[in-house]
Amino acid sequence: MAEAGGYAAARAGARAAAAATAGAGAAAAGAAAAGAAAATARAGAAVATAAAAAPLSVSDALQQVRQSLENITLSIIGEVSELSDRPGYKAVYFTLADESAALSCLVWNNVYARLGIKLQRGMLVEVRGRFSLYAPKGRMNFVVTQISLAGEGALRQRVAELARKLEAEGLMRPERRLPLPVLPRRIGLVTSPRGKAVHDVLRTLRRRYPLAEVCLAGVTVEGAGAAQAMIAGLRAVAEAGAELVLLVRGGGSYEDLMPFNDEALARAIAASPIPVVTGIGHEPDNSIADMVAALRASTPTAAAEGVAPDCEELRAWLRAFRQRLDRDAQARLQRAAAGVTALAGRPVLRSPEYYYISLATALEQSAMRLHQVLPQALRDDCRQLADARAALLRGGLALVERRRATVAPLAARLRGAPRALEAARGALTVAAAQLEGLSPLAVLARGYAAVYDGSGKVLSTTRAAQPGDALRVRLRDGVLGCTVDTVE
Repeated sequence: MAEAGGYAAARAGARAAAAATAGAGAAAAGAAAAGAAAATARAGAAVATAAAAAPLSVSDALQQVRQSLENITLSIIGEVSELSDRPGYKAVYFTLADESAALSCLVWNNVYARLGIKLQRGMLVEVRGRFSLYAPKGRMNFVVTQISLAGEGALRQRVAELARKLEAEGLMRPERRLPLPVLPRRIGLVTSPRGKAVHDVLRTLRRRYPLAEVCLAGVTVEGAGAAQAMIAGLRAVAEAGAELVLLVRGGGSYEDLMPFNDEALARAIAASPIPVVTGIGHEPDNSIADMVAALRASTPTAAAEGVAPDCEELRAWLRAFRQRLDRDAQARLQRAAAGVTALAGRPVLRSPEYYYISLATALEQSAMRLHQVLPQALRDDCRQLADARAALLRGGLALVERRRATVAPLAARLRGAPRALEAARGALTVAAAQLEGLSPLAVLARGYAAVYDGSGKVLSTTRAAQPGDALRVRLRDGVLGCTVDTVE
């Protein structure tokens, strides 16, 4: 019953909003309605005249009515009471109704898809179109060409469009939201100074977190200019040093909530240098301010509880933290004491000379071994050095003698080399003179010549040449090319 009552109240509110919005629509459609009424009156007069003249058939009567109705374009506001949009139909069929009448309507699928509105039962809409009469069945429909939400529905449509726009710009992304301070020292509050919300928030903050200082900006939260007033309040508390700000109001109608759906307010919240927490007492709906805020609470009291830690919880947390610190410190002290005890029990710390005894013993033993081994090693090295020197002397003298025996014959031969060289030079001079005497060039130098035929063969007799042969004659200083004229 409570739900039914709430639904009826919502219905009454929707109708009241529709009536308020429809006032403008009625004024806009008044001229069209008047024209339609006049056209209908003219059509009625024509039908009455025709009826007086002669009776009409059903087809003729419906044809005249159809011609009269299809020339009239109307805007109608009503509630969708029945709806049929089954797949396969060429149109969406629905019924518009008010308190005393109902009207069958249809909208073709291509028009319905272009309009971008999803009809639902109970939705208050304003439609525009023309009447259409289907003569074979005598059925009349209103063919819709335009659909828009009426009353509160129009407001919701505008809010939905703005929400989609801001979401596309990224103003509602979770990563854009500022983190809330854990223990804020100054909290800003933007709300009406005369409403119940301000008292609820202040009472909650005093009860839970009296350490915080509250910076209040009293503004109007509904009606004309409310959005700009809230923007100024947000700016004022931010400049006053608030670490976060509560933007709250109590409950109300959807129309009262509209300042919180203002685009300028939404952008101011998104651009705020401090996190903004909303607490709007209109639980069924989310405003645009809620969507772009750092945190959204359902009521002003919930908003205050969301940003203010409970002092009792803080005290309990501090007590538990102190207990953990005590336990950790005690455990560390015990571990440190155990470590000191273990170190104190080590021999090196009980008697520091214990650490040096082993080193001193090892050093003394090394010195004794050096005294024993070093003299004998020096004597052995001196003996080996003397033996090596003697061996070197003996071997060096023998090697010198052998090299001297090898070099002596070579030295004797070297001393006789000038005489041998002189004798060889004289023999070479005689051989050169003999060679010069036998050289053909020497013969040519005395006036003789050598004759060659075309193949380079030396001619030794005149029988080897014929008149006309080309011959080459070599003289002492060159070659002559000749031709044989006669052979004698």
